[in-house]
Amino acid sequence: MLFESNHPGPGFRWHEALFVVVVSLGFGSGLMCCSLRSVLAAQSGSAQHLEDSKHKFQTALTLYRAGKFTDAQQQLQAVYKTNPNSFEINELTGLICAALGRDQDATPYLAKAVRINPNLPDARTALAANLVRLHRMTEAEVHLRKAAELAPETYDANHNLGELYIQLNKLQEAVPYLKRAQDINPSAYNNGYDLALASERIGNLEEARQQLADLIRVNDSAELHSLLGAIEEKSKNYLASAAQFEKAAHMDPSENNVFEWGTELLLHQTFEPATEVFKAGLARYPQSSQMKIGFGVAQYGLGNFDVGARAFLQASDMNPADRLPLIFLGQAYDNLSPAIKDQIISRFERFVQADQHDASVRYYYAMALWKQAGDSPEPARQVLVESLLTSAAASDASFADARLQLGILYANQHKFAEAIAQYEHALKINSENATVHYRLGQSLARSGATARAKEEFAEFERLRTQEVDAANKKSAEIQQFVYTLRQANKATSE
Repeated sequence: MLFESNHPGPGFRWHEALFVVVVSLGFGSGLMCCSLRSVLAAQSGSAQHLEDSKHKFQTALTLYRAGKFTDAQQQLQAVYKTNPNSFEINELTGLICAALGRDQDATPYLAKAVRINPNLPDARTALAANLVRLHRMTEAEVHLRKAAELAPETYDANHNLGELYIQLNKLQEAVPYLKRAQDINPSAYNNGYDLALASERIGNLEEARQQLADLIRVNDSAELHSLLGAIEEKSKNYLASAAQFEKAAHMDPSENNVFEWGTELLLHQTFEPATEVFKAGLARYPQSSQMKIGFGVAQYGLGNFDVGARAFLQASDMNPADRLPLIFLGQAYDNLSPAIKDQIISRFERFVQADQHDASVRYYYAMALWKQAGDSPEPARQVLVESLLTSAAASDASFADARLQLGILYANQHKFAEAIAQYEHALKINSENATVHYRLGQSLARSGATARAKEEFAEFERLRTQEVDAANKKSAEIQQFVYTLRQANKATSE
């Protein structure tokens, strides 16, 4: 209907269409047969003239329904001049203007039709759709709310208002109207999908699960199982979640469905099955950089560090502007062979030279250059490392690690005041970092501030017992990276 799309996708259905008007005109839903007289009621003239006007109006209506909008407009112009206060003529004129892409011109005609007949829901719906296209959302909401009040038992009135609230990101307000529309028409796929997704987004997981179960009984599809997988994951039903993603991928082995199944396996550290899923995905979608990244994460989780790194390098070459493979390469850098490390640095350099102002990539580029140079970096490289770390810290005010490494760099140069300033800045961001307290204590001690240094060393001793071991840290890093990867994929898909 008004906001409905026939093309299912990964997001809300309104992402798939631009509010195409499909309304049952008042004069096309039963009124026309009894209102030809009212169309021309205000007109005076001969009987022949009246018949000519009625004929032109009827012809314009037929042409409009046939999609011949310019011809319809020409037929209607003469009739409008002698009947400017006719509801039907104003509404049809407005709809023709809208169909020709002239939304500004359509507005006064559609608004006048509503003033003439304020109690016709379809007229308010047509005006609201026009206002939405003009981004006049507040006014559109007023008319759709009134349409829902006038026709509370109709699917269209409830569905349209619910969809408007979705576009306004008012999901709480959208749900009651979408639910009412679904109760009226339980087989409405797009409305039902949006209802389930909106319920999931606001945390009504049980309602979302039940809505999907109802839809699956009527019209089973891969995207319903994919959404159900996301709901089960939020509910911490991990086995059920993986099973739903797997079913979605089998029903429709699209790139997105295979990717979702693979990343679900990654999240639960089942790296061997994930490897097989991503292998199959790459066989079907060999140019998918996201699939390459997923395969790389699975290999890294299995301890095949260089194999994983090569997959990340290939993903970066497929999409040089993508930061994600470079970030994982930066995180994995210490576990890789020297030949792979040289290739990583070249990819970092390419990314930065393309003026990609990403704080994390600049940080990892700086660290890779620093580690490659060892304890005695040449002055030019040292300047570049400092510049990259400074840029990373400036780009992201919450980047404590960049501040820590700047502090270490300054301390190595015996610039202890500068080092202390960086460590203190890092602690303002994260006061629970044991390493920063230790490094700050060292610089304070070398600056002669022994009392403060002792306090920092004591804090370091307190915090280091709380730090996770290397294995748990690696597991947490993989999980966080996969969440980031999945969110990036969803953003691209929607």
